[in-house]
Amino acid sequence: MHNNYYFLRQLSPILAQKLHSYTVTSCFSQEKDELVIGFVNGNDEFYIKAQLTPQFSALSFPPAFNRARANSVNLFTPIIGLQVLGVVQQENERSFYLQLENKLVLLFKLFGNRANIILFAEDVPLSIFQNKFEKDLQLRLSQMGRMLYFSKEYFLENQHRLPGLYPTFGDIPFLYLNQQGYASASTEQQWQLLQDTIGLLQKPVYYISRISGRTRLSLLPVGEIRESFTEPLAALQEFVRIYLSEGHFEKTYTNLFQQLSKRLAGSQKYLEEVEYKMLELEYDQTLTQLADLIMANLTNIMPRSVEVEVYDFYNNRHIIIPLPTKESPQKYAERLYKKNKNRQIERRFLADKAEAKKAEISELQSLLHQLSGIDNSRDLKLFLKENQTPLADPKDEKQSLFRTFEAGGFKIIVGKNAKNNDLLTQKHSYKEDLWLHAKDVAGSHVVIKYQSGKTFPEPIIYKAAQLAAWYSKRKNDSLCPVLYTPKKFVRKPKGGEPGEVVVEREKVMLVKPENPFEQY
Repeated sequence: MHNNYYFLRQLSPILAQKLHSYTVTSCFSQEKDELVIGFVNGNDEFYIKAQLTPQFSALSFPPAFNRARANSVNLFTPIIGLQVLGVVQQENERSFYLQLENKLVLLFKLFGNRANIILFAEDVPLSIFQNKFEKDLQLRLSQMGRMLYFSKEYFLENQHRLPGLYPTFGDIPFLYLNQQGYASASTEQQWQLLQDTIGLLQKPVYYISRISGRTRLSLLPVGEIRESFTEPLAALQEFVRIYLSEGHFEKTYTNLFQQLSKRLAGSQKYLEEVEYKMLELEYDQTLTQLADLIMANLTNIMPRSVEVEVYDFYNNRHIIIPLPTKESPQKYAERLYKKNKNRQIERRFLADKAEAKKAEISELQSLLHQLSGIDNSRDLKLFLKENQTPLADPKDEKQSLFRTFEAGGFKIIVGKNAKNNDLLTQKHSYKEDLWLHAKDVAGSHVVIKYQSGKTFPEPIIYKAAQLAAWYSKRKNDSLCPVLYTPKKFVRKPKGGEPGEVVVEREKVMLVKPENPFEQY
């Protein structure tokens, strides 16, 4: 009821008493949907802050206000320097206005999601704060406000349409009436309950209550009462503070819950796909079997053959095996054995990744469980402070200096642009690291960080090479040559452009450009 007529009719006289003889010294906005008006009388200052968002419109009265030096705009400039002559509550309306010198009037129209502040010259609007409500420029001050009839006879004739009979009530008075047994009362009792309720609204106590899951300012004892006040200014100030604090809590809580739930779902899907890939690698023995069949039939393969028909003793059938023309059958079989061995190395790397992902899933489930028990800002703030590291989004590249990936326990770092490439190669890599780049085209520098006592596995080099190709001008090619070499063989020429380097003793790998970390 903080914008209800019955509340505003209590607030307006207090403001009239407070602002009498005060002068408007400032009127500005530095936040969307927020207007601040400053008043002064001698050494005394007073501020009205109007927050008029579609979700929440309210007035508050901060004891002081420090205006920002930037992103602040003056509004309603004709009222600056004018004295407040009075504050007028419009009859049976959710609005009041400040009477100012020079026959100017500043109207506070607190109509829910259509709330606005309008400057009038006598009866005609001069300007409005919320320009999206253009129809407010057609308002006439003299036509606002209305007379309502509350006689017993009128009530008896129209008691079937109570909300229309008492349009200034809002929802809380009707909740109060139901709480008092209005529905089951006799007609005479209903009339008396209405008179008693109106009496309470006209000389209220101000309650901050929890009603239907929302914090409300009420003039009646409804819901879970948290605080009560005898003065409207203090009640409104505290209500706005609590409402905004709880709103910030709910928004932060909801965003955090959604973020953790999304990460958990993504991690569970990742784990499922990695485990499926591991099973494929574990049980797919086709490369080894093919190599065995070639080795078992070496004496039967004619020179320069492009294929050979053999008996597949694994599956009890005859098959035809295509053969490469540029290497011997024995070399081809050896390459198949090596490729299968690399597959098994990759499976072990995936197993390590799966274990790490399981730990991450367990941690996310624990965080969500802890979060479900939090119901106030203080505990949420403590939760955020204690869990800064696990709550950080690992995929948020905007917060990191480089693009970073992890494979098989090795960290792969990718530069973002020419200057960033220089920073990566010259300042953030060491001679033992492995350095990669798409051959003969512009692209990102890629570095695999060295681990003491470990060689760089071929599957890891291949993934890093794919990244180098993906983040290069050859991104859309079917195949891309990528050179790689220890960082100690990479140097920047004197006077070289950003990202320019000279590479010695490189090797070249042919890869398909893609980001392999988007596969799982």
